[in-house]
Amino acid sequence: MPLESCMILLDNSEYMRNGDYIPTRLEAQQDAANLLVGAKTQSHPESTVGVSAGTDLLVSPTDDVGKILGALHGLPFKSERPDVAASVQVASLALKHRRNKNGGQRIVLFVGSPLGDVEPRVLSKAGRQLKKNNVAIDIVVMGELEENEEKLQELVEAANGRSDDGNRTCHLITIPAGVLPSDVLASSPIVHGPGGGGAAAAGGGAFADSGDGGGDGGMGAFAEFGGVDPNMDPELAMALRVSMEEERARQERVAAASSESSGVEEERKDADMPDAETTPDEVVAAGGNSEGMDLGLSEEDALLQQALAMSMNENDPTEQKSDSTNSGEESSAVTDGDDDAAMQMALQMSMQTEKDDQSSGQQFQDPQFVNQLLGSLPGVDPNDPQIQNALRNVTKEDEENSKEDHKDSKK
Repeated sequence: MPLESCMILLDNSEYMRNGDYIPTRLEAQQDAANLLVGAKTQSHPESTVGVSAGTDLLVSPTDDVGKILGALHGLPFKSERPDVAASVQVASLALKHRRNKNGGQRIVLFVGSPLGDVEPRVLSKAGRQLKKNNVAIDIVVMGELEENEEKLQELVEAANGRSDDGNRTCHLITIPAGVLPSDVLASSPIVHGPGGGGAAAAGGGAFADSGDGGGDGGMGAFAEFGGVDPNMDPELAMALRVSMEEERARQERVAAASSESSGVEEERKDADMPDAETTPDEVVAAGGNSEGMDLGLSEEDALLQQALAMSMNENDPTEQKSDSTNSGEESSAVTDGDDDAAMQMALQMSMQTEKDDQSSGQQFQDPQFVNQLLGSLPGVDPNDPQIQNALRNVTKEDEENSKEDHKDSKK
């Protein structure tokens, strides 16, 4: 900030006893004034600050910080409300008689009591006088916002000018109840200069700026530290910086995750939706592929069953050994056998079939076996005369055939 002489005008009326600002309006005002004194005196080694309460000049512009802070904390209450126009004129005269005539002139006015019957044209006239004398004014409104804001806006607009870089030189800051004024002023253009902050909101609309003031969202040159000057409070500035970096990293991770999820959903939708040029044959082929997938699953099941069977065979090595020996004997018989052995095997097989046929014929020749067989059939009576005659005829024919075969064998 450039060289500047500043006058801080305090409100010490009975309205400043109210507790809508923690702990009271007066103590919250003193805390904010302490912040301003530190910021102004540290911004330039030759900057000076003065203090007045209404029309009472407490300290002329000086660089003695101890003297200034003593005047701020020894402020008594007064029963009468301050006259804003007269207070501004007294502060303007104090700035006119400052020791160092170089640098700019500024008035910071705190208003915490209702203006009552003060007419806006009186305030506008005081603002034009300030503009004529090249004195900038910043107004901090604490309480009585609905009644005071409009009238004080007239004063700011009348005194407003443009700095060398095109920014407005006067600002109106409104602080809602329950918010610390020092927290609001820490990120305002009053502390950081005309180009150091702009209209911003803190704590749900913490302050409103009458000018655009440039700036980076009300933080200015200390945006990376959350609007806090690291020279004034390095620990708080570093904590705010770390918190802002963590929040920025978290937002980037959330954005990346959301973009990935949206991309996956789009790909899934594109895969599910059939192409406009897809033919019925391709659809059938797709169905075939799905069947192939099902077959693949069945093949996996078959492989699992085969593995289970192999494990069971491994658990019973004696059976496996006997099977292997039998298979070896059969293969050797097939490979090493000759024609005679093959003929003998064929004769044995034919003789075995004849024996089976004879045994089956003998079973049917047995009357008891036939009666049992007929009795097991549903709806058949084995004692029927016709069935008995047929059985007797069959047995006679068999006996005759056997006799003829016996005679032929004797011949």
